[in-house]
Amino acid sequence: MDFSVTRADAAEIARRPFVVSRPSRAASPLVLASPHSGRFYPREFIAQSSLPEAVLRQSEDCFVDHLVAAAPDLGVPLIAAQFPRVYVDPNREPAELDQGMFAARLSAPVNAVSPRVLAGLGVIPRLAANEQEIYGRKLDVAEAEQRLGLFYRPYHQALGELVAEAKRQFGLCVLLDCHSMPSAGAWMDSLHSRQRIDVDYVLGDCFGASCAERMTAAAESCLAERGAKVRRNNPYSGGYVAQAYGKPAQGVHVLQLEINRALYMDEAALLPSAGFAAVQEAMAALIERLSAAARQLAKAA
Repeated sequence: MDFSVTRADAAEIARRPFVVSRPSRAASPLVLASPHSGRFYPREFIAQSSLPEAVLRQSEDCFVDHLVAAAPDLGVPLIAAQFPRVYVDPNREPAELDQGMFAARLSAPVNAVSPRVLAGLGVIPRLAANEQEIYGRKLDVAEAEQRLGLFYRPYHQALGELVAEAKRQFGLCVLLDCHSMPSAGAWMDSLHSRQRIDVDYVLGDCFGASCAERMTAAAESCLAERGAKVRRNNPYSGGYVAQAYGKPAQGVHVLQLEINRALYMDEAALLPSAGFAAVQEAMAALIERLSAAARQLAKAA
C-alpha cells in the first residue's frame, strides 16, 4: 500500500480529484465514500499556508481509504477524495464560506450563520489542528470558485452518480460515509467537546433521520461482535453528506462511520500502527454485513 503524501500543482490534482473503484458486479445497494482521506497537497496551498505540512495533515482522516479498500472486491463501489479536507471540505455545504477569509466580496452564496463556518470549519476551512489559523493573509475570491469548481463539485457529481446507479439497479442506495476521529478529543470539530474519545467507533445517522434503523443496528452489532465499543450519534451525528443525501423516504440511506485513530495509527507520527490490519479486517466484515443488510432492505422496500 502507498501511504505516501504527494505534492503537485492544483491543476494536476484537479485532473483526478477523486478515485472511484468499482466492482466487476455490484453485489448490493451499498456504496462507500472516503471524503477526508485525501493526501495530495497542492503546492500552491502549502506555499499559502502559515502552518507546516505535518500540522495540516493532522486534519486528515489518515488512511481510511486503505482501511476500506476491500470494498470493490466485495462487490461495493468506493469513492475516495484525493485532495485534503483542509484545502476544500466535501463534507460541508458549498455555501459554508467565511467571507472574512477573503480580500473581496464573494459572489457565491454564503451561509454566514453556519455553526461550522463560525467554528472556522467551513467548506474552505480557516482552522486546522488545535484551532490553528491556516493562512497568514486573506485569500483571493478566485480561490473559492476554483476549489469548489475543480474539486468539490466534481466529487459530489461522482458521488451523486454512484447513488443514482445503486437506486436504478436496486431501487435504493445505502451510503456508508467513512471517517476517522482523533482519540484525544474532537479538535477537528470544535462544535464538540475536546474530551478523550472513549469509544472505538461512532455511527451517525442524524438520530435516525438519515438511515433506516436496521442498517445502523447491523453496523453496530457487526462491530460490537468483534469486541469494539460502539456509540451512536455522539459526538458525531452526521455531517453535510448524511444530512443532504440521507433521505430514506426517497430511497437514499446514509450512515456516517467514525473510526478512532488510536486503533490503527500512530497519531503523532501519522503512520499506520500494528493495529492497522485488524481494523482493515473489521472493515471488510462490516462491508459484508452492511451489503447483506442493504440487499434485505431493498427486498423489503
